[in-house]
Amino acid sequence: MFDLKEKSAENKSSLNKNMTMPNSMSMSTDSSSLSSSLSITDEEVKALDAEYSSWGDTVHYSSNPKVFRGCEGSYMYDLKDIPYLDLQMMYSACNFGYKNQRITNAVIDQMNTMPQLTPKFIQPYKSLLSEKMSKMIEARFHEKGRMHFNVGGAQANEDAIKVVRNYTHRNGMFAFQGGYHGRTIAATCITSSFRYREKYGHFGDRANFIPFPYCFRCPYGMNCESCNHFCVKQFARNFESEYKAIYDPKTKECEYKAFIGEPILGTGGYINPPEWYWKEMKEVLDSYGIMLVIDEVQMGMFRTGKLWAIENYGIVPDIMTFAKSITNGMNPLAGFWAKEKYIAPDVFTPGSAHSTYCSNPIGVRAAHEVMTIVEEEEATLEREIPRKSALFMRGLNYLKSKYKEVGDVGGIGFALRMELTEKDGITPNRALCDAMQEEGLKGDLSYHGKKCGLVLNNGGFFKNIITLVPQLYISDDEIEMSIDLMDQLLSRLTK
Repeated sequence: MFDLKEKSAENKSSLNKNMTMPNSMSMSTDSSSLSSSLSITDEEVKALDAEYSSWGDTVHYSSNPKVFRGCEGSYMYDLKDIPYLDLQMMYSACNFGYKNQRITNAVIDQMNTMPQLTPKFIQPYKSLLSEKMSKMIEARFHEKGRMHFNVGGAQANEDAIKVVRNYTHRNGMFAFQGGYHGRTIAATCITSSFRYREKYGHFGDRANFIPFPYCFRCPYGMNCESCNHFCVKQFARNFESEYKAIYDPKTKECEYKAFIGEPILGTGGYINPPEWYWKEMKEVLDSYGIMLVIDEVQMGMFRTGKLWAIENYGIVPDIMTFAKSITNGMNPLAGFWAKEKYIAPDVFTPGSAHSTYCSNPIGVRAAHEVMTIVEEEEATLEREIPRKSALFMRGLNYLKSKYKEVGDVGGIGFALRMELTEKDGITPNRALCDAMQEEGLKGDLSYHGKKCGLVLNNGGFFKNIITLVPQLYISDDEIEMSIDLMDQLLSRLTK
C-alpha cells in the first residue's frame, strides 16, 4: 500500500476548522432515511429517468448510470450507504466540500428571509458580494473593475462576449483547441469540439481556434525543453501580413478583437501551460489591441492554490468569468469581472445583459459566504493546497513508476491529471480510462478493510485523462486513500 509519509496530526485536516469533517469513510449520511421516505429502488429511479427524462444531458453517456442518495465532505453515498471518495466534486463546483455547514446555513437563512426577488431591485447581499469580489480582485490585479452576475458558466461567457462586442463592434474571437466554455449556442462558437455544434446548423461566429501548449503531445511536434517557445511565435506570425487573413498592418485593425481562454484546460484534460506561456501571449495580444478574456469557471476559487488560476502566470485579463464553486454548487450563480473601461455605466448600459435569475438572492448569499470563507482562510489555503498537492503528485508519480499505462501526470494545486496510455507510454488509452470510471462506481473497492468506491471523471483530447479534482479540504489520509484506490483499479484492469 502506498504511504505518503511525512504526515502529522496537525496537518491532516488543518483547513476550515469551523467545518466538521468526516473521518475517512466513518461518517454516514441520512441517505437511508431519504431512501426510506421515497420508497423507490435504484432500478426504479433509472427506469423512470430513461422513460421520462430527456437523454440530452450527460447522464446517459453511461449505459448504467449510477444513483447516489447522499453526500458529505469528500464522499458520495449510495442506497447501501457505501462511501465513494469523490475526486471530481461536481466538475469543480464543490471546492469547499459537500454539505459545507457554513454555506448551507447561509442558504437556509436566506431561504427563511427573502428567497426570491426580481433582479429589477437590489437586495443587500448582491451589493455586498460585488464590493467584496471587486476589492479582492483589485488587490490582486491592481485594476478597478465591476461585477456582473448570471446563472451559469455558459451564460457568464455569453455575457463576456457581449462586453467584447459592445466595446469593439466586432464578433470575431480567438480561442483554444481543447477549450470548453459551455453548450449554449454562443458558447459553442468558442468551444472547439465540433460535436457540440454538429447538429445545429451553420455557426457563422465560430472562433479562430489555435493550438494549446500541450507539451506532452505538442501540436507542433516540438520538445518543450528546446522548442524556443515556438507556439507563441507561431501565433505572432498571424500578424505579419494582411495575407494571413487576420490583420491589416495599414489600419492596425484585427478581425479578431478578443481571445478567450481557460488559464488551464478543464474539459480538455486539466493541462497546464508552461510558466512562460501566458505572459508572452499577453504581450502579443496587447501589441495588436486584442482583449483577453479568461474563463475561470472550473479553475477559480482556489482550485490551483490561488483564488484565480491566472494569478499563477502573472498577468491581468481584461475580462474574467467565474461560476461553479462561487456558490459551492449550492445554487446557480455565475458572472464576470471586467475592467472599468469595458463595463462603466455609460459603456455597458442598463439592460445590456440580464436574466430573471441573474442575481438571485440565494445564489448571491451563498457566494457571499464562500467569499467570506476565502477572505478568512486565504493564507491557510495558499499554504496548504500546494503542500497537499505535492503529496498527491508524489502518489501519482508512484503510480506512473508502477504502471506502464500511466503515460503522464501533472497539474497545479488540486487541478491534477493522470494520462492513460498503452504500454508504449504515448498512445492514448481511452478504454482503460472509461473502465476505471465504471469500475470505481461498482463500490467494491476496499480501504482499511472497509468497502468503498471511487468517483472519477475523464477529459482530454482523446478522453484518456483522469482529471483529479478533490475538494480543497481533502485530508492527507484521503489523499493516500485516493492513490490506493486508483492503484487497486489499475491493478485490476491492466492484468
